[in-house]
Amino acid sequence: MMVMDITVVIITYNEQDRLEPTLKSVADIASEIIVVDSYSTDDTIKIAKRYTKNVFQRKWKNYSDQKNFANGKASFPWILSLDADERLSPELHKELLQLKDRDRDPEATGFSMPRQVFYLGRWIKHTVWYPDRKLRLFRKDKAYWEGEFVHERLVLEGEVQKLKGALLHFTYSNIHEHLDQINAFSDLAAQKLYAKQKKCGWGKLVLLPIFGFIKSYYFKAGILDGFAGFVVSVLHGYSIFLRYAKLREFWKKGERIEAFPS
Repeated sequence: MMVMDITVVIITYNEQDRLEPTLKSVADIASEIIVVDSYSTDDTIKIAKRYTKNVFQRKWKNYSDQKNFANGKASFPWILSLDADERLSPELHKELLQLKDRDRDPEATGFSMPRQVFYLGRWIKHTVWYPDRKLRLFRKDKAYWEGEFVHERLVLEGEVQKLKGALLHFTYSNIHEHLDQINAFSDLAAQKLYAKQKKCGWGKLVLLPIFGFIKSYYFKAGILDGFAGFVVSVLHGYSIFLRYAKLREFWKKGERIEAFPS
């Protein structure tokens, strides 16, 4: 019987509070585990070394660069790429074990899975956050990460099949953390737009955030997720507003496009 050997790849920075449950959830799935750390100042490295000898430290450039480096360290043909705040649900765990135990290699070169977020004390089952399908299991020789600003994307050659089990995402501990990331990501998103010489009129600045809220809360049924769904939807609209407000700020300051990565 052929076994589908999987390398689990995780990039980290100061993840001592979230990393161990992630590593535990893949312990019997992984043929090996690769952790690439951006010089954490907490106990992240110590925790990682309890589960794998393949722990590397490397200066941070961007998400794609770090993930491509980590993929290059994999010994096996299949990679399961996870963030340190993600874990396998029991259903996804079972599906991956079934894939590993098949008597032939899959026809697909990649598998996507829905990602479900735990936020403000509940699982988010609606809004723009769900189902947030992620392509995370793939053949090493058929894929690479691209994108230098924010929201890196996996470029895959070949067929993608869908798994049913969810990837569990324990992202923000509170609204404060959520706002901090919105602020950081909106910087990168605005820089990306500015580098492409995109401009922002009042229509985008005013209407797109409103439409973003309506889409998440009503069209995506965020209203069914109670207070958490309302917060997710409001902050989704706010993140759109912030992205375009910062873009206008860049143009008003007359920043040089060359000041940002290309």
